Amino acid sequence: MPIADGPAVNQLAGLDEELETILTSFDSSYAWNYGSVKEGLRDLYEKAKRDQWNGTTQLAWKTDVDPEQGILPEMTNPLKGYAPFDRLTDKEKHRLRHAQIALQLSQFLHGEQGALVCTAKIVETVPWIDAKYYASTQVMDEARHVEVFAKYLDTKLTGHYPINAHLRMLLDDIINDSRWDMTYLGMQIMVEGLALAAFSMAHQTTPDPLLKQLLRYVMSDEARHVAFGVLSLKEVYDGMTDAEMKDRQEFAFEAAVRMRDRFLQQEVWERMGVPVKDAIELVMQAPQRQVFQSMLFSKIVPNCKKLGLLDANDKWLRTKFTELGVIQFEDFVDTGEEYADLDEVAKDREAV
Repeated sequence: MPIADGPAVNQLAGLDEELETILTSFDSSYAWNYGSVKEGLRDLYEKAKRDQWNGTTQLAWKTDVDPEQGILPEMTNPLKGYAPFDRLTDKEKHRLRHAQIALQLSQFLHGEQGALVCTAKIVETVPWIDAKYYASTQVMDEARHVEVFAKYLDTKLTGHYPINAHLRMLLDDIINDSRWDMTYLGMQIMVEGLALAAFSMAHQTTPDPLLKQLLRYVMSDEARHVAFGVLSLKEVYDGMTDAEMKDRQEFAFEAAVRMRDRFLQQEVWERMGVPVKDAIELVMQAPQRQVFQSMLFSKIVPNCKKLGLLDANDKWLRTKFTELGVIQFEDFVDTGEEYADLDEVAKDREAV
């Protein structure tokens, strides 16, 4: 029987233009043991229930934001000192800076939707009831993050950029892998770990009170998400063979390369007419680049160490991370930072 034409059908046809569908295959699992079987996850679940927030009512959306001034400081601009950039007028520099900021926040937005889809997959695939409980709260968290980043871009800037090719490939890899622990590793450890560090840097440097407030709320959720990954995978990875661990190490390294490359901002240079090759070379050679990369991976490297990934197989991943430039100092890896106790994070958020 043919489907009748009408407003609803036409509306869906319009949505299809911006809809990407990928075919995936993974095992869904029921967990008929309803007792607490994974240490630490029940406490994390209780904190997640306690710390839910409403982005519509708890963020100061009436705050005026100048999209070309005062969102991220000029010191973070990789084109500063580049002769063609320095010759631009003040108006042209403001437009370029606006584009850079919109691109960065757009990738945050797209990454949050990737996390939304991945965490829904974790609810289906993870074998412990505690993890299903907690992952269901993260689905709500990620929906809220997508909502607030989209609203900020649409109402305070001029909309969003498409997803970066490197980020898109990474999200597709995470979604397409049928093994539940790879979804955890790719999203909870790698993507969420980098997001937590990037949000922290933006929160510390932005003078925009609305963005600062938004990031503070999001960070309190992200810290729990990273903790969820560490608590869930530690025991599992302790029992893996060298070959299984090498597979995870290679996956983590490829994820790191793609996450590093998503910050090269090719889309901005193309849109603004800046020679892409020259701009990328400038970004890669910028004096602050090494420190910037190390800070971005400041949550990822210690957690890879906790999971045994960094030093397994004759320190293969440690060597690769060093070559990639995401490990700057030996003691940086051994910070021992913990995520299990998030009460202080929650207090900070309430104080905003």
